[in-house]
Amino acid sequence: MVQYKSLSITMANNNLSAAKRAKKDEFYTQLVDIENELRHYRKHFQGKTVLCNCDDPYESNFFKYFALNFNELGLRKLIATCYDGSPVQGDELVIDFGDWQDEPKKVAFKIEITEVRDVNGDGCTDLADVRHLLQYDRNVMTMLHQHGDFRSAECIALLREADIVVTNPPFSLFREYVAQLLEYDKKFLIIGHQNAITYKEIFPLIRNNKMWLGFGFKGGAAHFTSPYEDVATAGDHKEGMIRVSGVNWFTNLDHNKRHEELVLFRTYNAEDYPKYDNYDAINVDKTAEIPMDYDGIMGVPITFLDKYNPEQFEIIGRMTTNVPDDYNMGYPFVNGKRIYARILIRRIK
Repeated sequence: MVQYKSLSITMANNNLSAAKRAKKDEFYTQLVDIENELRHYRKHFQGKTVLCNCDDPYESNFFKYFALNFNELGLRKLIATCYDGSPVQGDELVIDFGDWQDEPKKVAFKIEITEVRDVNGDGCTDLADVRHLLQYDRNVMTMLHQHGDFRSAECIALLREADIVVTNPPFSLFREYVAQLLEYDKKFLIIGHQNAITYKEIFPLIRNNKMWLGFGFKGGAAHFTSPYEDVATAGDHKEGMIRVSGVNWFTNLDHNKRHEELVLFRTYNAEDYPKYDNYDAINVDKTAEIPMDYDGIMGVPITFLDKYNPEQFEIIGRMTTNVPDDYNMGYPFVNGKRIYARILIRRIK
C-alpha cells in the first residue's frame, strides 16, 4: 500500500513509537497476507464497488489483489487513489503518464476499473492483462487536484460511491480514518495495530459491535515492505522488510471466526482468580483460563478480542489507562500491583 499506509502497522513497539512521532506512514502489505485474509470475505464482494483509497497501484498489493481477482469476485468497480507524495518506484505495473506533467512520480491520481479482460489470449486474467489495461486504456486514469488525501472532497466523493473500503491506512491518522468510514456508513476491512483497541475513539465501536477483528496475521505479527530501518530483534527478520508485532485486521464485515464458540474448561475459585483492588471484577491472566462457571465481570487480556464471540460474551469496558471515562475503569491493580491492560467481559448465559 502506499504512503498513507501505516495506520496500522508499525514496527515492533520501538518502531511503532518512532513512526507515530515522525508520522512515517509508508508500509506496504504483502500480497500473501492480503490473500490469506480476503479469502474469508469473498461472499461480500459480489456486485460491489471496492475503494482502496490509500493505495498507489505501483506499490499496492491491495490494488493488485482486486485487479487480479476482479472477475472471480464479481466486482462492479475497483477504485484506487494515489497520494501525490507516494514514492512510485514499482515496475510490475507500468503506467504511462504521457505528458501529464514533468515529474510523474509526484502526481496524485485515481484509477477506476470496471472490467479486466483476457487480452493476451492465455485463458485467464492475470497481471499482464492488468498491465495492458493501465498502459493503453487512458480512460481508467484521472488526475486528482487535491493531493489524493483521503480527507479531500475528491476522495470523499469516491468514498460515497464505494460499497467496501479495503486498505492499510496511515497509522498516524487511524482514528480520523475510521471516523470517516463510519460517518459515511461504509463497510471496511483495514489493517491496524492492536493498540488501537484501547483508543477512546475506537473501543466503544468494538464494545457496541460496530467494528471487530478479522482473522488476523499468523502469530499476531507481519512483515511489511518499507523504507524504514527494521529495529526488531525477532528471529524471523526478513531482509528489506519491517517486522511488526501486534498487527490486526479491523472490519465490520461478518465472518465465520466471529461466531466460533470459545471452549471453556476451567472452574472458578477465589485463589486463582483474585478481584481487582479498584473494580469489582476478577482477573483472568489468559483467554484460555476464562472460567466456565463464573457469571460476573472478568478482566481478560486484550488478545481475547481475537476469540471474541458476541453471542457468547458481552464487552463491559476496559482497564487500560489512568484516565477513567465511560468505558475505562483505570489501570487494573491486584494486591497493590498494577498489571497489564484488560478488557472487561461477562458471559452471556
